[in-house]
Amino acid sequence: QVQLVESGGDLVQPGGSLRLSCAASGSAFRLYVMGWYRQAPGKQRELVARIASGGSTNYADSVKGRFTISRDNAKFTVYLQMNSLKPDDTAVYYCNARAVVGGHEYWGQGTQVTVSS
Repeated sequence: QVQLVESGGDLVQPGGSLRLSCAASGSAFRLYVMGWYRQAPGKQRELVARIASGGSTNYADSVKGRFTISRDNAKFTVYLQMNSLKPDDTAVYYCNARAVVGGHEYWGQGTQVTVSS
């Protein structure tokens, strides 16, 4: 069992920056691909970015060049640095852990990001 706790969501003006954090319980952190997803009102949850244990990453086209995902395996934490935020980035952001072996997944409770002037 893995518990994920997100933090860092806030209200920010367009063009601003935020850093989300996701702290994971358990010592098997390295065995999980970590990801950030988001869900805007009335829309399906979508992948924002994910990172493998070794550091390889992939991003949604809509955030490439603006968002950076990183992980600290010693601290069992994954981060999402979000720059040049746009109103379309407004959503609840969820942390996800997917086991490399077996594929079972865990989700955090979500953190609200609102981009508005």
